[in-house]
Amino acid sequence: MANLWYKNAIIYCVDVKSFMDADGDGTGDFTGLADRLDHLERLGVTCIWLNPFYPSPRQDNGYDISDYYGIDPALGTLGDFVEFMQAARDRGMRVIIDLVVNHTSDQHPWFQASRADPNSPYRDWYVWRDEKPDNITEGIVFPGVQKATWTYDRTAKAWYMHRFYKFQPDLNTTNPIVRQEILKIMGFWLALGVSGFRVDAVPFLIEPRGVQTDKPLGDPHAMLTEIHDFLSWRKAEAILLAEANISYEEAPEYFAAGDRMTMVFDFVGNQQLFLSLARKTASPLRRALAARPEPEGMGQWAVFLRNHDELNLGNLTEQERGECFAAFGPDPDMQIYDRGLRRRLASMFDGDETRLKMAFSLLLALPGTPVIWYGDEIGMGENLALPEREAVRTPMQWSPRHNGGFSEAPQEQLVRPAVDKGKFSYHQINAAMQTQHRDSFFHAIADMVSARRSSPEIGWGGVDVIDVGDDELLVLSSSWRGNRIVTGHNFTGKPKSFHLADEGIDELMPMLTDSPTGPIPGDGEIALSAYGYCWLRCNGERR
Repeated sequence: MANLWYKNAIIYCVDVKSFMDADGDGTGDFTGLADRLDHLERLGVTCIWLNPFYPSPRQDNGYDISDYYGIDPALGTLGDFVEFMQAARDRGMRVIIDLVVNHTSDQHPWFQASRADPNSPYRDWYVWRDEKPDNITEGIVFPGVQKATWTYDRTAKAWYMHRFYKFQPDLNTTNPIVRQEILKIMGFWLALGVSGFRVDAVPFLIEPRGVQTDKPLGDPHAMLTEIHDFLSWRKAEAILLAEANISYEEAPEYFAAGDRMTMVFDFVGNQQLFLSLARKTASPLRRALAARPEPEGMGQWAVFLRNHDELNLGNLTEQERGECFAAFGPDPDMQIYDRGLRRRLASMFDGDETRLKMAFSLLLALPGTPVIWYGDEIGMGENLALPEREAVRTPMQWSPRHNGGFSEAPQEQLVRPAVDKGKFSYHQINAAMQTQHRDSFFHAIADMVSARRSSPEIGWGGVDVIDVGDDELLVLSSSWRGNRIVTGHNFTGKPKSFHLADEGIDELMPMLTDSPTGPIPGDGEIALSAYGYCWLRCNGERR
């Protein structure tokens, strides 16, 4: 029987270089990450997702890779990585890593060989054109920053395609040799113990855009089947988590009932969630949940609040996006790429813990596997003085000490400046102070994570949206193996209540609430405070 561990996992995303610096050079490293796994264990994390840690010029936070088989020397050695893996394993945590193979750095030896000689065996590893393509600005991913998707290379005397920045030339994934190399990269890291990959930019990875060939290209999604089949043979329990900002109509092609991507990030649901939070009504999110297709088979949606990129609101209408901007980032400097916000979760709510707790409870109650961005569990804010998406990637705030306990290096040597001013500075917001106090934000989130881990009904079971006659409430019912949990969330700043018209419920036992209460009769009133939440187990303990 397949090990579907990801169904009830809690995934925590870490940027190694911003997490903990053990050697005092100003950059986080694997030794520091291993030293801080107790924090993740206390939170209840079961799986760590690592942002890129490979050798890189670091022009795009490591997503411009120059060697897929190594470790950035600033972060440690392969030996340090293996020691970290063992430390995670000792705590029962799995590790998944970023697989970034849509493009490489322009400093990668493959690209250097490709550009140097038109007869090089690496020439066809990238997408080249001798003549200038007709529309070199079509498909720009970073409006206002990126100028084109094709760039002329003087050495090659040809144009190369890059869906992202010009220092990130696209690999030609229609080339069978390139595909074999991708599988070899996966095999290397699987042999070192990882439990799968978060696959970067999947729609761009599989598209044959710009490729000139006389051969039929076939279904581009077949590449995902190929990757999945290799993974299954090498490590049956390993997973593929797709970064794919796609419509719900496209989702079945990516899942193929779990025979392609094991999990797909629910970008549509995420954007409707923030629209609901902005409007203070559950209606947009409720409609999204009703429209979202079941992955079927072994597939699973991944749900999230924030991540290492901008909050992408590009699928909303201009009016809807404007509502979210007004609610969570009215200053133009908070907005980016004409579609998103470069802010952390806590600052979008101005540090309001009541609303933040409701948002976290909602995340953990949604059907799917929750993914948490490092630092959000203590309510960190961003640094808007940093360029683009770097604003949300500041060093983890461990204590009120020098550099927030992140590093002993002089401040000017830090990989990124620590947030040292304002209400979100490490003097006010840090892990040490919060772990010491049982009534802290961190402990509230840890309690929610504990409730989620003890509720396999949400991760494994079917979820129904219950109509309680109030658009400002979201009530979900999750069932699995004869057990059932009902969750309720109040999107407004006023107290609310609802009843469950279900003859099959005799008693509701509170598991998690913002206002502690005793057992509730099945037909009794369920009260929610302003921006309140509750998790209720039906008819006694889980059996």
